[in-house]
Amino acid sequence: MSTIVENPATLAVNSVAPVAAPQQPMTGLPTDLEKDLVQVFKLLADETRLRILAYLFREGELHVSALCERLQQSQPAVSHHLALLRVSGVIEVRRDGKHNFYSIKTSRLQYLFEDLFNVISKDANGAVNFSGLKITRG
Repeated sequence: MSTIVENPATLAVNSVAPVAAPQQPMTGLPTDLEKDLVQVFKLLADETRLRILAYLFREGELHVSALCERLQQSQPAVSHHLALLRVSGVIEVRRDGKHNFYSIKTSRLQYLFEDLFNVISKDANGAVNFSGLKITRG
């Protein structure tokens, strides 16, 4: 005669756990905005991509070879960084013959930071204060 002993671990696997409702991020930001900000800040955390954006802000539009020269990096390396920025919607490309020219997609960054300022601003004009540094929309 044998005795069957049920394994409590097996019972737990077979039971249905209640599904938790999606939680608001601890930041208080809407989930989509938080994800977009995380993506952009991760992109900007790379020195090369940050320098690319700085050059594009300063000069408006640049060809890949001009960026390679300024960054002192190979064309494949720069193109990789440009592709990541383009896919994320931070920069845009304009084709002229065989050449690609890159520029900042200001609308993407503008809406992203406007949404952030709207959520975190305690000022009636939408300004944000950082220990005496006041950032306002123009």
